[in-house]
Amino acid sequence: MKDGIHPKYHFITVKMTDGTTYRTRSTWGKEGDTLALDIDPTVHPAWTGGSAKLLDTGGRVSKFKNKYAGLGF
Repeated sequence: MKDGIHPKYHFITVKMTDGTTYRTRSTWGKEGDTLALDIDPTVHPAWTGGSAKLLDTGGRVSKFKNKYAGLGF
């Protein structure tokens, strides 16, 4: 690798939403910094199997369907 063109790769601590921590290597921050996560695999619906709903606030979806109904979508 060329000198001076790559970011520093060092150890940081990652703090999950439930308070647990683990140590990993990253280019984020400085050596010894703590990265606090707002969303992580223990609470995100993509990993926990939560249900997602399409909210049609203001009728936007139905308005789109009515506007382009004759085009065969």
